[in-house]
Amino acid sequence: MKEIKFEEALVNLEKIVADMESDELSLDNSLEKYEEGIKLIRFCTKKLDEAEQKIEILTKQEDGSIEKIPFEDYTEDNHKKKKSALKKKEKSKADTLKESETENEIETKDETEIETEDGFLF
Repeated sequence: MKEIKFEEALVNLEKIVADMESDELSLDNSLEKYEEGIKLIRFCTKKLDEAEQKIEILTKQEDGSIEKIPFEDYTEDNHKKKKSALKKKEKSKADTLKESETENEIETKDETEIETEDGFLF
């Protein structure tokens, strides 16, 4: 099969389908069209697979920036690990904030207790 563009192959495939659905082809012609259609399907599938390999996946980094990752370097496992690390970091920040708030509450409570017991603030 000579090298054609994906779009041309798709148009040819659509024409083959229309011809085969018309019921005007002989059995031999239908088989020839079927074989040609299979070749076009394989060609289109190959082209789509090649295009998919070129796609760059954008991944959001911890600092909010966007990193471009070539498709062939992307793995679902890598993506999950980065997401997990980001969640852990965010959880750590949230825990630190909660601890700080708790310490402030304790200090405030201690001051309130001292004021309540003695009537003074020390």
